[in-house]
Amino acid sequence: MKVNRTRVVVIGSGPAGLTAALYTSRAQLETVVITGPQLGGQIATTHEVENFPGFPEGTTGPDLVEAMRAQAEKFGTQYVYDSVTNVDFEHGTPFRVETGSGEVYVADAVIVTIGANPRKLNIPGEAEYVGHGVSYCATCDGFFFRGKDIVVVGGGDSALQEALFLTKFGRSVRIIHRRDELRASVALQTRVFANEKISFTWDTVVEEVKGGPNGSVTGIVQRNVKTGEITEHPVDGVFIFIGYDPNSGVFNGQLATDAAGYVIIDPLYRTNIEGVVAAGEIHDQTFRQAITAAGDGCAAALTTIDWLQDREDELEPLEAIAEAGD
Repeated sequence: MKVNRTRVVVIGSGPAGLTAALYTSRAQLETVVITGPQLGGQIATTHEVENFPGFPEGTTGPDLVEAMRAQAEKFGTQYVYDSVTNVDFEHGTPFRVETGSGEVYVADAVIVTIGANPRKLNIPGEAEYVGHGVSYCATCDGFFFRGKDIVVVGGGDSALQEALFLTKFGRSVRIIHRRDELRASVALQTRVFANEKISFTWDTVVEEVKGGPNGSVTGIVQRNVKTGEITEHPVDGVFIFIGYDPNSGVFNGQLATDAAGYVIIDPLYRTNIEGVVAAGEIHDQTFRQAITAAGDGCAAALTTIDWLQDREDELEPLEAIAEAGD
């Protein structure tokens, strides 16, 4: 098993991870980013990005990710296109991080930006039309559905909040819920029921997303769970809000999390393990934006830089470690 020694390991390569790597690399700290299954994370699958500062004409998710990747690489960031399968944080620094290919990375500090994934319906057409009518973020994509007919899948607070937001753009917003009552707060329900643009389809699940020759969503197939009746309806956008799953399982309980599995941090982004910080959606259950994730990555990196500088006299030169390994 090959062991690679570096100063900082960044776990994850979304906006938080790439920004963190930019800062630590510019501080001349040897930095390795373990990208995960997809460089860029969720933003890499977003067709159009119009709300990231600095792009007045907008950009695409892949283009934004490539620009951030190249900028960090310019200052020396190294990329490992693999996923983390195991970590050892409990024995203190240096920390041990293992990947699926059997590589081991040993680092004096770790920045966790592994994110959270929106829960999927796992139905035909869902993955195919992500970014082309299927979305998991109204704030990100609602603007593209001006004057369109939209369905929202879900019945919790997030679904209702996003439905209300989508009424600013859509001609109509229909909430599809598998039960005959909502799980959302009473205050939210009151606002939603009072909105003339919003309607409800109860006791129903979406079974398929349909698309047209232009590669965009044209409709859905839905099924009433009580009667079994299956119907098809034209629609322009499908927004799915049935929850998120933080990717914290790989830490095997070594990082403190809340009941939902999100990593707990202090105001300086520090976890319960000294030398390990966390940024982005692995802790953020509220904003879930590329720009807030990037800001998180910056802050977490600055905390890491300060932490390593305070221990500079204790850190073994990487050159000496490499020579000893040879």
